[in-house]
This record gives sequence, structure tokens and C-alpha cells, in this order.
Amino acid sequence: MATLTPHLVVRDVERAAEWYAKALDARERGRIPLPGGKVLTIELAFGDSTVMIADEFPEQGIVSPLALGGTYGALQITTADVDTLWQRALDAGATVFHPLQDTFWGERHGQVVDPFGHRWGLAQHLRDVSPDEVAREAARFFGG
Repeated sequence: MATLTPHLVVRDVERAAEWYAKALDARERGRIPLPGGKVLTIELAFGDSTVMIADEFPEQGIVSPLALGGTYGALQITTADVDTLWQRALDAGATVFHPLQDTFWGERHGQVVDPFGHRWGLAQHLRDVSPDEVAREAARFFGG
């Protein structure tokens, strides 16, 4: 396990694992099933990174973004072909949060929301940009 490993709570973890495999090329590495059909955790590999997903357990306060009405955080996947990954995610049912576009910080980047309420940034490095240029362009973009 890496130093930082995200754990996401989803409604219907088995369907989520299938969706992440189809849409975002995740590979299942293991799972811990519980009596009654729920799953404590499924370990997914996204390239060289791990994300753990689990069923909701509302009686213990463990709920997904669908129960909360959304999420404020996002996970990002960096890939060599973001256009293909973007289209796969949309074809699998993701919705656009921010459109895919070339950005001032040197990436082709966009964000989607998966059917389970989690937001994903999808990115491809296009060019190196100095921190000074990023700061200048960010100030201009955000009205500073």
C-alpha cells in the first residue's frame, strides 16, 4: 500500500467496480465480501495507483456522495491519451463536470462525475509551464 490510498464509499460497490474497469481501465486486485451480500472493500488498480471502494453502511455513518448530494473533492487520472479515456467514461455513463480542454497549466484536462457521485479529473500532460506563468494565468482566469 502506498503512503496515501483513497477509500471511496459507493452505492452498489460491485457495480461500481465493473464501471471503473469499463470506463477508467481499473483492475480489481482483491475484495473482502461480508455476509448478506455487502462488500467491505474492493481494491482497484488504476495504473500504478490503488483506490479502495466500499459499500455504504449508513447505520455507521458511512455513506456515498449520492447520499450526501454531491462531493467537493476529485481524484485525477493522468494518461497518455486523455481523449480516449474521456470518451470511454462518457460512453459508460459519466457526466461532464468541466469540459475536456487544453489548459493554461499545460494539460489537456476535464472533469467527469461517475454514476456513483465521485468526481474524476482526466488529464494528459501537453507542455511544461513555469510556476510563474501558471500563477499569472491563474490570476487572469480567476479574475485577479
